[in-house]
Amino acid sequence: MDLEERIGRLLREKGLRLSVAESCTGGLICHRLTNVSGSSAYLERGVVVYSNQAKIDLLGVPESVLAESGAVSARTAELMARGVRDRAGVDLGLAVTGIAGPTGGSPAKPVGTVFIALASADGVHVEHALFPGDRLAVKLAAAQRTLTLLEEHLTGRLPLN
Repeated sequence: MDLEERIGRLLREKGLRLSVAESCTGGLICHRLTNVSGSSAYLERGVVVYSNQAKIDLLGVPESVLAESGAVSARTAELMARGVRDRAGVDLGLAVTGIAGPTGGSPAKPVGTVFIALASADGVHVEHALFPGDRLAVKLAAAQRTLTLLEEHLTGRLPLN
């Protein structure tokens, strides 16, 4: 059983519904989740919020947060996860934002910088990661880590607070 199938089984067993907000992964996470037959039983929606305006309009991320912290930040990832959860009316909101490269990096936030967030009624977990490689490698690694983080939560290894 692959990761997506394990996640689907866990979501079904727990009666949980999920929505996903993706920036740097451009829909890869939802693509992987929907490769499992019957995923509509637990995946409510997925949105690609690549621009700052999309984050504002679709998820309610305040423009002030984007101006102060940037689109690639722990705070933005948290608000994306909370926003997609709240707006979809689901149990879990999963979000990822990052710099896939090859341009867009800085000394403070180099290419490969990614923030992942998972929100529930119990709280939120935000994780920072730095993935090596070219644009595709960063996107694939970010999607993999995001799904792994979700599985860790669903199996009780990652509590939200």
